Amino acid sequence: MARAVLNKTLSSKLARVRILLCDVDGILTDTGIWMGNDGETKRFCVQDGLGIRLLREAGLKVGWISARISAATEQRARELQVDFLHQSRSCKVAAAEQMLAQSGLGWAEVCYMGDDIVDLGMLKRAGVAVAVPHGHREAKRLADYVTRTPGGHGAVREVAEHILQAQDKWQPLLAQYSA
Repeated sequence: MARAVLNKTLSSKLARVRILLCDVDGILTDTGIWMGNDGETKRFCVQDGLGIRLLREAGLKVGWISARISAATEQRARELQVDFLHQSRSCKVAAAEQMLAQSGLGWAEVCYMGDDIVDLGMLKRAGVAVAVPHGHREAKRLADYVTRTPGGHGAVREVAEHILQAQDKWQPLLAQYSA
């Protein structure tokens, strides 16, 4: 993945991030949901999964906030040992505030990834707001950064790498996996 050049302001904000919170459908997936008699299935990107594991290995927390309840999302969150999972039509901001209270973190330490109007409150509050290329224009308008990679195809990994690079944690991880 080619590294995007980030401006100093964004790099400085990313250096303060202690928790990555993100929407699920449209960020961790490509917005597609397959439904049938056997229920719902979703496609998750394995590179995003490794990005999440790398963030957690570097000491950051990860939380997913979805307005849809999905067993597939719950299963993937469990596999990746995501710190927080909230699935409900309730207010995403309230869910995030509970996660932050449990973590002892503040909004300035949050990087939030969202793609639609249900994410606007989160994007407005996060220390770093991120949208994806196919996101709603209002989400992109609020974003500090719009990924080059689409949701469900490595956008979370792209952001994870930017966070780790801004915090000088990327090269040690590369060295560890190159040994």
